[in-house]
Amino acid sequence: MSRIMDDDTARLERERKYHNKAFAEDLRKSVDKFYETIESSRDAHWHALMPLAKGCRVLEYGCGPGSAAFNLARHGAQVVGIDISDVAIAQSKAQAQAENLEIDFRRMNAESLEFEDNTFDIIVGSAILHHLDLDKAYKELHRCLKPGGKAVFIEPTGHNPLLNCYRKLTPQLRTVDEKPMRLKDFRKATSYFSEVTVDYYNLFTTAAVVFRNRPYFKKILSSLDRLDQWSFRWIPGLKYWGWMAVMILQKGRP
Repeated sequence: MSRIMDDDTARLERERKYHNKAFAEDLRKSVDKFYETIESSRDAHWHALMPLAKGCRVLEYGCGPGSAAFNLARHGAQVVGIDISDVAIAQSKAQAQAENLEIDFRRMNAESLEFEDNTFDIIVGSAILHHLDLDKAYKELHRCLKPGGKAVFIEPTGHNPLLNCYRKLTPQLRTVDEKPMRLKDFRKATSYFSEVTVDYYNLFTTAAVVFRNRPYFKKILSSLDRLDQWSFRWIPGLKYWGWMAVMILQKGRP
């Protein structure tokens, strides 16, 4: 047991140090161009949140400047944001103060939440679960959600061999412990939640990156997104090669 705790402590400290550096130095700026091609999955993530947000108590599970917490607060949600990175929390607090938004940001371990049971109506996260011990994360998410509450996540997937090759070639852009979500990881959530839905996006859309500075970029991106959805409908196994997935977890009612 002590060895497991030591391993977990070391892993979490590596995550904290890496993300402090990533937020302080904007390490991922070089790949921002690729994130311009995942508009459809980001829209789906946001559209899943918006009908739920107003007047609700929301936890952003992994936050930072410009993250979902700010838009949710603007739309009337009561938001708490957590992150393991000291720098992320400091930058988030500074942005909230500058925009005069009341958001409670706290440095916290996502695998051991410091909240009472049944605290939140909604929990939201973006590319956070694949950094965590999923059994611990799912257990804590379930515990802190109110009965009937939902958790909405957007996560990178780990089945596409080309993406996995790129990840191996760019280790400086990620932590040594993170593992993009695979089918078994999504299925694991069914052990904790009464309802789990997963939708996949962004296989062919990534090709639009070469046109991002052209006036017809949006049209090409839209066409490739339609190709993605058509392909996933008629060749279902292809969806697992999509770059991003939106997962909605619902806690059952007594």
